[in-house]
Amino acid sequence: MTMSGKTAIVTGGGRDIGRACAMRLAADGARVAINYHSSGSGAETAVAEITAAGGKAFALQGDMTKPEDVEKLVSETRSQFGDAIHALVHVTGGLVARKTFPDMDLGHWNAVMDLNVTSFFHLAKAATPHMPEGSSIVAFASQAGRDGGGPGAVAYATSKGALMTMTRGMAKEFGPKIRVNAICPGMIDTDFHNIFTKDEVRAKVSGMAPVKREGTSEEVANLAAFLASDQSSFMTGTSVDINGGILFS
Repeated sequence: MTMSGKTAIVTGGGRDIGRACAMRLAADGARVAINYHSSGSGAETAVAEITAAGGKAFALQGDMTKPEDVEKLVSETRSQFGDAIHALVHVTGGLVARKTFPDMDLGHWNAVMDLNVTSFFHLAKAATPHMPEGSSIVAFASQAGRDGGGPGAVAYATSKGALMTMTRGMAKEFGPKIRVNAICPGMIDTDFHNIFTKDEVRAKVSGMAPVKREGTSEEVANLAAFLASDQSSFMTGTSVDINGGILFS
């Protein structure tokens, strides 16, 4: 795959899947703008590795739930790499906390929706006016958007289901100029599960999968790079599973 001469924005690019996406896109030849919220060291080392390999990248801190931060990211990307933006890979998102429905308050619900859905809305609104024919948007949904998620994940699963619906609707509106697809990761070895999932649950779930293991950030990044590239030119409106076979859709 080649992204030579193209510009990509990766949000949530300071660690795990987001960082792996930035590294893979850069390896494919893209100029990469890396947004991070709190993982500054990971973003900066990614930029250092990319530039040492002869690529172009920069990192910019920002909260993607804030329109002004999103606009700053898009503006800085165009300033450094030229007017056109060819790919958006929106990894920003998270569970925030596990809260069962009776324990959930409106503040938690709104925080999860803002982080996972509204941030994607802000980025697409800011970037799509600068995306030429043949560009691609890759959103990050989740297996939870298909199966409802684990205990205390109603808000998270609902937000990821909304992202899948946004993907379909945006594909219709932006086609044929811009393609829009989503990725639905299952059990991937990231800080998400380090923080929110018990070791015994991880072992049980990965043991039930046909591949008998968790996935890696790099494996997810390979899929993201494919969807961002012209090699997936006949794909739009899809939500692609990557879960080791634990769930078929």
